[in-house]
Amino acid sequence: MTSIVSNIAYGSRSSSLHYCCFKLEQKNASRSCSFIRLEKSISCRPLLTTNSRGRQNSSNYTSSNLPNQGGTSIKKKGGNLVVSPNISSPSTDPGLLHAHDDEYGGVIIDPECLPSSVFAFASMLSASIFNWKLNGKKGVWLKILTKQSDLIPVAIREGFNFHHAEPGYVMLTYWIPDEPSMLPDGPSHQIGIGGFVMNENREVLVVKEKQCPCQCRGIWKLPTGFINKSEEIFSGAVREVKEETGIDTTFLDVIAFRHVHRIAFEKSDLFFACMLKPVSFDISIDEKEIQAAKWMPLEEFTGQKFYQEDQMLRRVIDLCVATHDNKRYSGFTPHQLISKFDGKLSYLYYNEMN
Repeated sequence: MTSIVSNIAYGSRSSSLHYCCFKLEQKNASRSCSFIRLEKSISCRPLLTTNSRGRQNSSNYTSSNLPNQGGTSIKKKGGNLVVSPNISSPSTDPGLLHAHDDEYGGVIIDPECLPSSVFAFASMLSASIFNWKLNGKKGVWLKILTKQSDLIPVAIREGFNFHHAEPGYVMLTYWIPDEPSMLPDGPSHQIGIGGFVMNENREVLVVKEKQCPCQCRGIWKLPTGFINKSEEIFSGAVREVKEETGIDTTFLDVIAFRHVHRIAFEKSDLFFACMLKPVSFDISIDEKEIQAAKWMPLEEFTGQKFYQEDQMLRRVIDLCVATHDNKRYSGFTPHQLISKFDGKLSYLYYNEMN
């Protein structure tokens, strides 16, 4: 018969208590027990000892004769006593995972304090969930780093679900109440931009891409791309135009945006059509992505069959031209404001009131 005893062995001549995980094997009917270390780097002493008569001395260990280390005594079945030290953390019981409360009645587990042992993690996770249930907690957020990936199957078996992943980690969640989860879904959108740039000769900056969907292969189009992580819409538009064509621009307006669902890997897509003013005019293409780029007369650009047949693109171009010509239409411009919700300085896009 095999069982797992997790947590603590007390080392004599030391004021510290060390986490250990032992595999307890019952070898014969004489109750003789041996402990096998799972972590080679940890020096452990058994909590159960055997005297010369073959009897276990576990009954001699009581809370009264153990040094007071500010710890917690836990009585196990069979009279085996485990002593756990208090850890300087929001989790007062060292048999629990290190975590702190969030603002919505849930907890966030500290990924830097997760045990390296799969067995210790399984024991502590189960005990923590039980404790959080008793304390009326709701959502649990568990971030597991790449180097801790062995812990993922344990969390899944315990009932956690994948929330999102980034390079270096995966985030999992657990909803405790017996009701539909109120936790927010993972990131659901990708954000793209298109840059409309027209010079004083009413020529539009256009590109022909090397790789593109079949339906737009070979056409001249506006420079487009995706916003980088933590990048503003206006700076992403300026960057994409510069990367693809070598043209420097000044951001003017967000003219319109499109919201569509179930595009890439079932995610939604936000596309912002932006108007920019050129401040340089010599084209230098990105040869990795762009086959060619040029300044094209507006009438020739909009006369392409592809644009004639696409209602949405045609409307976007019409709005860009109307804004450029000051014909009773203007887009949204970015303005920096502080929100009391998060205390951060960020950009709000809107029209100025007359």
